[in-house]
Amino acid sequence: MPEQFFEKTLSTEEIYKGKVVTIRKDKAELIDGSTKIREVVMHPGGVVVAAITDNHHVLLVRQFRYPVGEELIELPAGKLEYGEDPDDAIKRELEEECGYKATNWTRLACVISTPGFCDEKLYLYKATGLIKCDRKYEEGEFLEGFSLPLKEAWQMVLDGRIKDMKSVAMLGLVGANS
Repeated sequence: MPEQFFEKTLSTEEIYKGKVVTIRKDKAELIDGSTKIREVVMHPGGVVVAAITDNHHVLLVRQFRYPVGEELIELPAGKLEYGEDPDDAIKRELEEECGYKATNWTRLACVISTPGFCDEKLYLYKATGLIKCDRKYEEGEFLEGFSLPLKEAWQMVLDGRIKDMKSVAMLGLVGANS
């Protein structure tokens, strides 16, 4: 696809650098020659897994999400460290959040979560051949793991009980491929 709508960065200024995100303010030239300020949240990316048991249940977690001020039901997921291989990170996250390892891993897609203001890429995986192991808690992470039939989890998407976008997308992908 031609880059006919490409915007050229004229200047960039880092305005915040935190533990998880960096925010920059860019001046960009548009295709008509005008300029606009673009605010960009830079994020190292993340991984999410639909871990499916032999009896077609999916592993889920319930946790409080501070930015939205509520408890959400989600698929196991986690943030990448800068430069970290997603294939390694997803295995760590499944152990930390659910106490499982998997013998079969498939990377289904890589998506951009919110391209209007953020560069975060999410790597989406399906895991099968689950083996229970010791859960490796991450410091400061409080969550409850549980499982539901895949069809019931999809019903929770449809009735609004699961509204986390990465989980909605993944449940749709694995449901379409089941």
